[in-house]
Amino acid sequence: MSTGEELLRTHGLRVTRPRLAVLDVLTGGGHLEVDEIARRVRERLDSVSTQAVYDVLGALSRAGLARRIEPAGSPARFEARAGDNHHHIVCRGCGEITDVDCVVGRRPCLMPAEAHGFELDEAEITFWGLCPACRSRRDAETVPTGDTAHGHPAKYAT
Repeated sequence: MSTGEELLRTHGLRVTRPRLAVLDVLTGGGHLEVDEIARRVRERLDSVSTQAVYDVLGALSRAGLARRIEPAGSPARFEARAGDNHHHIVCRGCGEITDVDCVVGRRPCLMPAEAHGFELDEAEITFWGLCPACRSRRDAETVPTGDTAHGHPAKYAT
């Protein structure tokens, strides 16, 4: 029995070809949109509908085998890393998403001043900024003529 089959059965899910294919795509890494997941699944299977991929992603998410994230202004993305209370950094330039571990190391990472009677078990944090590639592009675009590649006037270059 393969690892995918074991994971599905251990989490109470029937083993199907679409579930195995989606799980395989997710375990390949990344924070993938549904269209990208469906495209990669279709490379493995002859035919699968986008709705079937949504259904599988829903089942995997409910079972704790996938995590759905929705950064503001972005379509839903899915990843295999689930249940460990990690967070994300999103690039405002290109939309790249990177995982970041919990900064405190206990669940949840942040405690609100008032929990309003909820028993908290997870915090979902999204950090925003520019990735190294977008920062480099920005810096290159803002360098006036006569400046060095580091964005400092030529008289300050070493």
